[in-house]
Amino acid sequence: MSQEMTDSIRFAATAMQTLNRHRAEILIALLEGTMRFGELRRALGGIAQKTLADDLRILEAEGLLTRKVYAEIPPKVEYTLTSDGLALSNQVEAVPNRVLICTVAMGVGVFAAIAVLRVLYSLNLARLLTVFYLLLFLLTLFTPREFLAVAFDAGGVTTGPVTVPFIMAMGVGLSAARSDSKSGSDSFGLVALCSIGPILTVLLLGMVFHPSEALYTTVEIAPVATVREMWEAFIRAIPNYAREVLMSMIPVLIVFILFQLFTHRYQRRQLLRMQVGFLYTFIGLVLFLTGVNVGFAPVGNLLGYTMAGGEYKWLLIPIALLIGFFIVKAEPAIQVLNNQVEEISGGAISHKAMNATLSIGVASAVALSMVRVLTGLSLYWILIPGYAIALILTHFVSPIFVGIAFDSGGVASGPMTSTFLLPLAIGVCTAVGGNVVTDAFGIVALVAMVPLIAVQVMGLITTIREKRRPVSADTMQKFSDDIVVAIEEDSDDGTV
Repeated sequence: MSQEMTDSIRFAATAMQTLNRHRAEILIALLEGTMRFGELRRALGGIAQKTLADDLRILEAEGLLTRKVYAEIPPKVEYTLTSDGLALSNQVEAVPNRVLICTVAMGVGVFAAIAVLRVLYSLNLARLLTVFYLLLFLLTLFTPREFLAVAFDAGGVTTGPVTVPFIMAMGVGLSAARSDSKSGSDSFGLVALCSIGPILTVLLLGMVFHPSEALYTTVEIAPVATVREMWEAFIRAIPNYAREVLMSMIPVLIVFILFQLFTHRYQRRQLLRMQVGFLYTFIGLVLFLTGVNVGFAPVGNLLGYTMAGGEYKWLLIPIALLIGFFIVKAEPAIQVLNNQVEEISGGAISHKAMNATLSIGVASAVALSMVRVLTGLSLYWILIPGYAIALILTHFVSPIFVGIAFDSGGVASGPMTSTFLLPLAIGVCTAVGGNVVTDAFGIVALVAMVPLIAVQVMGLITTIREKRRPVSADTMQKFSDDIVVAIEEDSDDGTV
């Protein structure tokens, strides 16, 4: 085969792998040697049989692998890379899923420890956030451009319905161990720091792997013709998500069991309540994740592709505003945050005010994402000034608002964002012919950033109003001691 023809095949295969991640993973798996169909399927994490068969036929037609059929019963088929397939596979620097998961987990773990130390030693949250975000943007200078949006998205998608309640409850417990006036405000900020860890570690991962092409899997709607087939599609997915949820809850259970064995702190009734709570959490998460991944995410992709296929593409911006405004109501972790904010603040920051502020923030973020998709605007031009404004505002608002604001950024970018808004942006980007990796990815990062500004602006307005209004006895009762003390301390320091 001539060098010109070989280069043409490699070019075609590279273009093909960008559209289908499975084919790239097949080539990488076959680097280990000749494999049978079942071995390949297990190596790819249980990919659908029909999908694998179709991809293998395409790769064989491209001359990237060979198929050998043995005259046996049952039939035996083996797949081997050709010389061109081997050359192409060595060029594909994919990040293994297990490596990515472990990297993100390490980032959350390290920064959770930092967050705990901050609460115990009453360290200034605003200063820590400023230092860490400056470090993040410094690292972006050495990370491939294709990896930037994925890295910042990682900070948002890790704060899900399991992480947020657990980390926030841990913050309340740690702050309760202190008896000083700032303990209430210091109960916030753990989610904020835990969101930084994955971004930092994924950026470092990008520097190690230097991926020249970022791959993604297009979301496909399950082919169903009847109600029975629809139910079967959901039922088939339940075992996979049940396994994932169980694996994510096992470490928490182990820590709890060890704590109980060494301290014997909880009585039988409390233990029973916790067991019921774990069961409810497990069932709820399995049903939730199955629903959003099997039914919700494909709808987002199809909706985005359909809306962007029309003549009036700029109508996507006001539509995105509406979607972002109302999707906050469906984000489970946001309701947990709002309830805790209302409880810690003694009603000074109401559930309704937080919902309205976050709705405005997320709506603005989704609209900005549609502008990026339609114009190809670099993520840098939004992230750098956005975080600069957010960090500057930390010096003008009460510390409790700083913690709430940066926690809300991580909470707002939860499972509803990653399973609906991200596929929506990918569908739009595909329809307009943009670069999915650089233009569509990054929507989670924006949803995590804009609420930082929105909540701190709300805090700034609240602080100004309270300083201008004479404080009556009724008003003093309305506000919690934590917020009053925080505002007075800021006033003494000249920071407000």
